[in-house]
Parts: sequence; C-alpha cells; structure tokens
Amino acid sequence: MHFQLVTRGATFTVFQVEPCEDFIDKNSMHLRSSWIKQHAGRLALALIALGGAGLNAVRAADPIPVKAVAAPVLESPLGGFSDREYTAAVEALFTRFEQLTSRRLVPGPKGKVGLKIYSDSGPGLATPIPLVKAVITALERRGFKSRNIFIVGLSQLRMRFTSYLPSLATGETPFKDHPIYVLESGKFYDSTWFYDSPLPTRFDPILNERAAEEAAGGKVQTTVDEDRKSFLDTPLFLDSDFWINLPVYTDHPVLGINGALVNATLWNASNTLRFFRSPANAPAAVAEMSAIPELRSTWMFSIVSLERYQFIGGPYFNSLYTLTEPKLWLSSDPVMLDALMLQRINTGRLQAGFKEIDADGLRMLEFAEQLGVGSQKTEGVKWIRVAPAGPTEP
Repeated sequence: MHFQLVTRGATFTVFQVEPCEDFIDKNSMHLRSSWIKQHAGRLALALIALGGAGLNAVRAADPIPVKAVAAPVLESPLGGFSDREYTAAVEALFTRFEQLTSRRLVPGPKGKVGLKIYSDSGPGLATPIPLVKAVITALERRGFKSRNIFIVGLSQLRMRFTSYLPSLATGETPFKDHPIYVLESGKFYDSTWFYDSPLPTRFDPILNERAAEEAAGGKVQTTVDEDRKSFLDTPLFLDSDFWINLPVYTDHPVLGINGALVNATLWNASNTLRFFRSPANAPAAVAEMSAIPELRSTWMFSIVSLERYQFIGGPYFNSLYTLTEPKLWLSSDPVMLDALMLQRINTGRLQAGFKEIDADGLRMLEFAEQLGVGSQKTEGVKWIRVAPAGPTEP
C-alpha cells in the first residue's frame, strides 16, 4: 500500500506501508519511502514554489479525496474552568457526538482508550487537568476501566512540571489510577513503525542528542539511516480501540500554528526536533504523518479548551500574550480546528500590534487538506452548539 503525490503530471511516492516478514497483521507495517529518501526536501521546496497548485493525493486502489469534507465543530460554553463545568460540557459534547455519528464511545475488542495530552510549553500552557479528568469521567461512565484509560505525553520533565506525573515533593498526581506513557523514554515506539525523512537530526547536538539516541536504540553513535527515522507512538493506534487528541494552541515560528495536527504528529513521535527547525520540511512532515491510515482510523476526535491560548511567542509560554474564552470545542477535523484557531491567533496579534502569521506559515494546513485529513475552509464550517449536561449519576 503506497501513497503518492501527483503534481503537474509528475508522480512521487511519499511513504509506503510494507509488511514485515515476521508478522502477518497491521502491527508489523512500517512507513518507508524509496523516493523520499532522495527527494523529499526538493519536493517540499517544489510544493512551496508551486504554492500547492495541482497537488493531488492518491492511494493505490483507494484514492484519498482531494477535496476534504469538513466535519462539524461542536461547541459547548463553559461557565468556568472548574472540574464541574468541564465535566458537564464534556459529557454533553460526547453525547452529541455519539448521536451525530452513531459511534458509541464504549470499549471495543481491546478495551483501552488513549488520551494524547500537550505539556510541551510547560506550566501555564498545558492541556487543562480538569478537562482531562472530565474526559476520563465521561469514558468511565461509558464502561472503560480506569486502568485502561492511558495518558500519552512527550517529555517527562514537562509532564512532571504540569502535574501529569507525580510531584517529586509530594508524590501526588490526579492520575494515579491511569497508566502514563512518556514517549521520550523510548519504551512506546515500535521499530517497525516509523516515518522516514532525509532531514538530518543533528541541527543542535545538545537538544537533539537524546532524539538521535532514541532513533538508534540507545546507542551513542548513530547511522545515517537511524538519524532519518521518527518512530511513531504505537500504543495510540495499535493498543487502543480509539484515541482522543487534547491539544493546546500557540503560534509557531516554523509551522505557523501549534495545535491539533502538531500534537498528533511531531509531539507524538521520536526524533522530530529536526522538523521544528525546517520551514521547508516541517509542514509536509505534519501533513504526511497525520494522513497515515492507521493513525487516522483510530483517532476519534480532538477536543480543545479555549481556556488559554497564545497568539505570539510560542510555543514557549508567555502569559503576556495569552487569551481566554469560556468555550470547549470537539471535532474529528483537526485541520478545521487549526484553521479556526489560526483566525483567533491572528486577531490577537493584530489587536496587540503584531503582524498576522504570514502565508509561509500556513502550508501545513494546505498540505493536510490536500491529503484528505480535513478542510481549512472556515467559511464552510458547520457549528453545532451544545448546552452543558445537567447533573449526572456517577
């Protein structure tokens, strides 16, 4: 099974899913690309030069639609940001989603569900703890056992600073009954699942040393082949019935916007700091990773709190440049969520006297739309307003 980009009559393989000889199911597939090893950088630059014109995404015997159909965005107001307000809003959104899609958020054959949180901007700009607790409560009410609801984050230090891991002083955490997967530990990647890119890993030998060692299985010295691999967080799409994305929004100097798409891709794999430093390659990497069929098929939706988002200076937290709105959004279209938040971020920038994010920072949304991940056409968004649920039985 392979994916191709067709642009102005030229066809290129972007990545390929191939079976490994030792396995017979989808767990054994990995992402490779014979063409991208030599030409990915030039393809990204060519796409930039073309402005995305004539770009189509196709899949052998199973085309990905070029014109993505936007999923609706469900919105619930928040009376405040306490556990109670979040619990009522999340329950209402989950119920409405189930009604609209006829998909029940209940345990399946694996009996597990994953929550991909964001903590990489540190304290002050992480997925709100009350939101995660509310999502867990809603899932437990639907039959998931506490031990089968796991939380995934990237950095041990930042997860500890943001209270997702136990405090070293008190040993306390709100999530003691739930498994916590820290991706930088290297324990939750599978060597048969990786995204392959020729972009070198060692832009900064200090910041990228750990990423390079993870790609090489802990070795200090790495090969060129190992440096090109970004291993994917397999528990989310191999070990769970489905997973939920819980991003936080900031601007980003390379990608334009840091939100639903980035939290599910570059913050969800190893050896990805190299992409954050490459304006030519980062947008294509996010789009291609978000279009991986297995990742998409188990990605139920993203749920976003507007409790705090940052319009400039991101992804590093700066309280002077944050905004807040008492709203909670849910959608299975991460491109639309990013596009809607981009509008809000640009509004905040203009009001504070800064320039809007320029077009160079928007290629990620364009590429993701071309690959069928979602729609960035906000004028066509379908809003569904949902009133918070009343008191519910535990």
